[in-house]
Amino acid sequence: MTFLIQQTLLYAVPLMIVALAGVFAERSGIINLALEGIMIFGAFVGVLFIRIMQGMDVFQAAFAAKNWMALQGMELLAMAVAALLGAVFSLLLSFASVNLRADQTIGGTALNLMAPALVLFLIRIIANQNTLQMTEGDAASWFMIKKTTLGFDRKADLGFLGNTLLHQVYLATYVCIILFIVLSILLYKTRFGLRLRSCGENPQAADSLGINVYRMRYAGTTISGALAGMGGFVYALTTANCASTGDVAGFGFLALAVMIFGNWKPGNIAGAAILFGLFKCVAASYASIDINGDGVYMLATLGISSHVYRMLPYIITLVVLAFTSKKSRVPKAEGIPYDKGQR
Repeated sequence: MTFLIQQTLLYAVPLMIVALAGVFAERSGIINLALEGIMIFGAFVGVLFIRIMQGMDVFQAAFAAKNWMALQGMELLAMAVAALLGAVFSLLLSFASVNLRADQTIGGTALNLMAPALVLFLIRIIANQNTLQMTEGDAASWFMIKKTTLGFDRKADLGFLGNTLLHQVYLATYVCIILFIVLSILLYKTRFGLRLRSCGENPQAADSLGINVYRMRYAGTTISGALAGMGGFVYALTTANCASTGDVAGFGFLALAVMIFGNWKPGNIAGAAILFGLFKCVAASYASIDINGDGVYMLATLGISSHVYRMLPYIITLVVLAFTSKKSRVPKAEGIPYDKGQR
């Protein structure tokens, strides 16, 4: 059960933070279909930053000395850099949607097409192959938190909660959960959040009260880009062994489904992300999931093709959206370019 919970969180947390990224953009009135592309770009930037840092003597020495605090600091820096460059990348969508009043769906699709092509082009230049990886070791040896990292003996029994939350986990997972809570409060309990949401519901009324709609939409999309970029790197770090391949397994589109299923509300989004994360975990690890702790891998003994398990997250996505999309309440001004002279 510990393994199942940990693996579910590894898949659910990137979905959760990227779905919240979509909420920030769409609550401001901008459709951000580019979440997939921004995740791909953020994953590339984060992995490239790790490669560069590994070449510095200070971090090599920290790894040799098992200075886990320094390595966790490098992980946090990589998250920050991925968020920063994700925000910069999202400015292309902001400029096209706000300044040029272009079709936001086409703009997001264009970024989704451009990101993997750009990333693969840069990977070929940097690594002369189709995958960008760490120069030394793997994500688990450099960044995973284990019992020994926290000063416990390798054979120490930390109990169910201790083994689940403190052993073989990543700091990035908990940072994203904290960010999710803080930004949810920002969106729904602060003046900034109220103004942002008003621009996605009735921008003319917001403008009449002195709110700069253009600025708020830029802010919403930029925050969205930062979260999606960070989510892309966290996905690459925790589930792809800190590697960038120009692909994030459709997580950006799954995050859009989580956002719609969650009806643009953070609490619902968290629940939906855990549900989708569970099925993604089953798809990836069905052969090693011991549900009852009795040493029997039940899912592997059912005789079901592995392809069925791999299709599960996407089948569930289609089924859930088919039954819930009619009840979803989209922000009223979403996708509509704002014209200051229109009333």
